[in-house]
Parts: sequence; structure tokens; C-alpha cells
Amino acid sequence: MEQSFIEYIESSIKNNWNLDSLTDYKGATLQYKDVARKIEKLHIFFEESGIKKGDKIAICGRNSSHWGVTFLATLTFGAIAVPILHEFKADNIHNIVNHSESKLLFVGDMVWENLNEQAMPALEGIFLMTDFSLILSRNDKLTFSREHLNELFGKKFPKNFRAEHVNYKKDKLDELAIINYTSGTTSYSKGVMLSYRSLWSNLKFAFEVLDMKSGDKIVSMLPMAHMYGMAFEFLYEFTVGCRIYFLTRMPSPKIIFQAFSDVKPNLIIAVPLIIEKIIKKTILPKLETPTMKILMRVPIINDKIKATIREQMINAFGGNFYEIIIGGAAFNQEVEQFLKMIDFPYTVGYGMTECGPIICYEDWKKFKMGSCGKAVPRMEVKIDSENPEKIPGEIICKGQNVMLGYYKNEEESAKVIDKEGWMHTGDLGLIDKEGNITIKGRSKNMLLGSNGQNIYPEEIEDKLNALPYISESIIVQQNQKLVGLVYPDFGDAYAHGLTHEDIEKVMEENRTTLNAMLPSYSHIQKMKIYPEEFEKTPKKSIKRFLYLEAKG
Repeated sequence: MEQSFIEYIESSIKNNWNLDSLTDYKGATLQYKDVARKIEKLHIFFEESGIKKGDKIAICGRNSSHWGVTFLATLTFGAIAVPILHEFKADNIHNIVNHSESKLLFVGDMVWENLNEQAMPALEGIFLMTDFSLILSRNDKLTFSREHLNELFGKKFPKNFRAEHVNYKKDKLDELAIINYTSGTTSYSKGVMLSYRSLWSNLKFAFEVLDMKSGDKIVSMLPMAHMYGMAFEFLYEFTVGCRIYFLTRMPSPKIIFQAFSDVKPNLIIAVPLIIEKIIKKTILPKLETPTMKILMRVPIINDKIKATIREQMINAFGGNFYEIIIGGAAFNQEVEQFLKMIDFPYTVGYGMTECGPIICYEDWKKFKMGSCGKAVPRMEVKIDSENPEKIPGEIICKGQNVMLGYYKNEEESAKVIDKEGWMHTGDLGLIDKEGNITIKGRSKNMLLGSNGQNIYPEEIEDKLNALPYISESIIVQQNQKLVGLVYPDFGDAYAHGLTHEDIEKVMEENRTTLNAMLPSYSHIQKMKIYPEEFEKTPKKSIKRFLYLEAKG
């Protein structure tokens, strides 16, 4: 008999009772038995204060071991978790708490400073996740049970709390587990309803293709309120018996590298931005020297150099991992070609919140460059096009990972999941004979050229971002003309003694260089410099809809 999702959690706690489980990087560590005790206390608290199975509990804060405990306690009690990204603005958080009808809110201290409890009238209580203190109570039972929690726990377990006491409610496959509000690169968030079937199928996939074992380590740097980080940096590792290190601060490249070097993780889950920053800042400059360029052309030396660079890269990530899985946003082609050239163990997956998240994946040894893998077990993927190998069409998928729909929004649900159960991703792609999917852009972002040609802005941006002093860019269409909005790498430019006028000149040169690489219908007519980074969603994709009307 196949284990249910909750049974995976329960058996991991029992089997790994004395092992380290959740660590706040540079802070305290909870063993599996400590996690179990904290879950039990929260269960007693929920029970005593009148929280019922099926009630919603919102969680909003930076990744931390208490975030993990709160989430596990919510599901194992039978309540529904509403993870909220801590980067969301306060009014966004208020809206999600209200829309989801959450009864309780667990917050991180940084988030709490900006919130207004008056804006969330239906909440019964708010807890600070750092120490589980009750900072707002609108219910006497809540106040009483929090004040007497240790006493209630002692009554329930008079001798002491042991592994055999761990006994959680069992989930049903189609039961609602999580409502996850999407970042939405195009407009406002929607509450994605994920069932236990989706969580179980994503977990099962990880057991089938990844090779972690009890006692292994991982650094959790993607927000846990995001399904990508939740599924593959937390839930899978927890059920295997790993030790999970949470970067409780903003994960800057410096902090991330320090953590890799200290922890030496066995697997790395990342978004392209992190990998690209490392390569652009530390590796590529070394290869750009005239001597290096000559040496790279000599086959025997070339192989040695590649091996050395590969080793440097692997050591930069702690030197102890099987592969790096990249996902969540588009990957720069130049960076990818470089990784392939040095035979670096990376692979690119594809997924979305609506599938909790995984849709496509392939092991790095079989991975085809430029693609994002093949349909994962229990999922079918098709391209909606008359010639799916040559003409891009919408990527549609079907299977056990797909969501139940959007919470309280049947109209949007029906737009995305058709009568046959196919989910329409809004992404465009091609599929080859082996089943490898290559993404060609989001259908929402596709631009039409003056003669009806399809222009994929992401592909132009990919080329543009590889040119000198460009940090990031967006291609928009104004009056049938394409305009490049760029945020230059000012730090690098000023370090090389460039003035603002020089930067403008370089951007104009970049435009000429770029146009030489593009068909005439996708030539860029002008460049517009932005003084600050473009606003991004939590997945680090640019909020395009904010810049479509850019004047200049």
C-alpha cells in the first residue's frame, strides 16, 4: 500500500527521531523529535482554541525552522495552509488573509512591523513565528490555551513525549491542502488550490529521480511560500530525513556562497539569477583575457582549462552535490552554453504553482541543452500546434500534479483547465521526438511584428543581457516599434571610469550589435535607460505589465 503524503511526514519523524532536522543558518537547530514536540503543542493549541479541520491558517515570514514547523503542524492537524510571500506589500498580505478566510496568521517579525490588524477583521489571532508568542487575540479560548500550553502539554504526556505518540490524521487525495497565491507577472494574484494528490505526486517524483538520503544536507534559499522551494528544498528533504539549513536573511550571493562552503549541500535548487551572477562576476572575466582566449583554442590545454573551471565552479557550490536544478525563470543561453561546455552537472526543470510545481524534468546526464526536460511521471504534456516540433504552440498538461482550481474563482479556473482536464499554461513551446520541451516564451508576452511575425521578447532580452554593462532588460512595443528598456550595471560601468554619457553611448552601440544578430522585423529602434532595477515577482521574473507603456 502506497504511503499517503501525511504518512511520509509521520514516518520520517519517527525514523529520524534523534537526527538534526531544521537549522536556522548561524542559529539554532531542531532535531526531528523537537519538530514533533512543537507540532504537538500547536495541535493542542489548535484543538483547545476551537480551530477545526478545514480551517485556514496563513503563514507569512522569511524562511525559518519555525516557518517549517508551523506549516507541518497545520497540515498534520487537518487545517489548510495559506503560505504568503513575505516580500508582498502589506495591503497584498491583508487581501490574501481576508480572501482566504484565514482564522490564524503566523508572521515573521519583519512582516509584522508593516501590517495592520484592523485591515484583517476576520482573524481570530496573530502569532509571532520567532517564539510563537500571541500578539493579537480576539478569542478568549485562544488566549487561555496559549497561556496554559505547557501545562496542557504536560497533562497530555505525563511521562514524556516519545516517537510512538506521533500519530497524525490521514489525508485523502482530493482533499485541499494548500491555497497558494501566485505572484502573477501579469496582474493580480489568484489562490491556487493544491490537493494532497498534487503534494504527494510531487513528493513521489522527487523520490523517483533525486537521490538524497537520511542525514544529507540542503540549503533552503528559495522562499518556502513558493511551491518550488517548498516542494524541493523542504518537503522532500524533510520526508527523507535530511538536515535543512534556512537562510533566514536576504540571500545575497555572498551569504549564499558562505552557506554553500559551510554546509556543503548534497543537492542545489536554484533560480537562474543566482547561477548567472556567479558566472558573470567570478568565472567569465578570467576567460575574457587575451591569453585565455588563445589557450582555449588549443584542444589539449582547452580540456585542462575546462576541467579546472568546472572544479572551481563545483567548489564554489560546496563541492558535494550531485546536480544543480535550475527553474522558476528563463535561463540565459550564453551562460547555459558555458555550463554545457565545461560539462557542469546542471539541469533545467519546468513547472508552475498550479502544478505544485513540477511539469518537466530530466537528469543532468541526459538533459538536452536549451530544453527544460520531459514530462514527469503522472503528467502528460502536449504542444497545442499543428506541427509541435517546428511551430511553437501553447504548452498544455494534464495529470495528478494539476491544481483543483482557483479559490473562489470558477471563471478563471475554467479559463485555465478545460473540459478534458488539460491545464493551459500560457507558455509557448516546442517538443522534439524524444519528448524534450523547449520554451519559446509566454503567449501573453508574444509581440506581433509589422508583417504578422511572432516576436518573443525573452529571446531578444537573452541576447541583449549578454552585452556590455547590461544588468537586465525588457523589450516592449510602442507604435509598432520595438524599444529596449535597460537597467545598466552602473557599478561595473563606474568602476571602469564610464560617465553617464559614456553609458548612453555604450547602450547605443549595444543596440547596433544586437540588431546585427536579429532578423529585420525584430530590430530595436531605440534604447531607454532605467535608473533602478525593474520590479520583480518573488520568482525574480520582471513584472512586465508595469512597463508596457514606458515613455521615452
